[in-house]
Amino acid sequence: MQILAEAQRRQGRTIGFVPTMGFLHEGHLTLMRSAREQCDTVVASIFVNPTQFGPDEDYERYPRDEVGDRRKCESVGVDILFIPTAIEMYHSPSAVYVIVEGVSDILEGKIRPGHFRGVATVVAKLLQIVKPHRAYFGQKDYQQCIVIKRMVSGINMDVEVNILPIVRERDGLALSSRNSYLNANERRAAPAIYRALSAAEQLVRSGEKESEKLKSAVRAVLEMEPLIAIDYVEIADHESLEPLVIINDLAVILIAVHLGRTRLIDNLLLV
Repeated sequence: MQILAEAQRRQGRTIGFVPTMGFLHEGHLTLMRSAREQCDTVVASIFVNPTQFGPDEDYERYPRDEVGDRRKCESVGVDILFIPTAIEMYHSPSAVYVIVEGVSDILEGKIRPGHFRGVATVVAKLLQIVKPHRAYFGQKDYQQCIVIKRMVSGINMDVEVNILPIVRERDGLALSSRNSYLNANERRAAPAIYRALSAAEQLVRSGEKESEKLKSAVRAVLEMEPLIAIDYVEIADHESLEPLVIINDLAVILIAVHLGRTRLIDNLLLV
């Protein structure tokens, strides 16, 4: 992969890169299409990264479909599909990690200790291997996007990070590989997540600025659905992710819930 990337760069070709954990959906394909439009060579990776899963999380059962993923990548014009193994990515028990302090320790980072250390480390490795000019990520994993942008800036990596909007089903559910875990009843309940986000958005548009009132409105919608258990609802600054009392500028509302054994996250920017 490094040899291929270096050859592309020597030829003056721009490399666009979409890192994924596979089981691709339309959200991933949207990132790949954007890379195709903006870059000469498009690289996608599939790697279910063990270091970002906790001991009781779903690493072993995370959905995989390499054959289907290859077909989907071909359909949107991906030039190179990089599928490393864990042994190739982590040659031996690793003592080297990338840690983005502060923003990695709240919200998802607080609930999933070590998660963002794993994310930052594997993304740093992939960027070093693929050597892209531009890398593409989806807004659904909002905190992850902030962590990656800070990492890239903090260690002066020569890559442009592009964050693309969330792709949703018609009923508002954010596309996610983990949606495949949902049974029929859970899937019917899942659109309540987006309805809750939309309730807060409507209140902001009508002039409400107090975070607690907005979060109460979100919880009220979620609590109407008995299959949903709330992990957190937070309203934060869109860059620092510091919790806000009053919204005076661009903010983000972040949600994490459980539907049965499945944990889903979502977010919405509040202008």
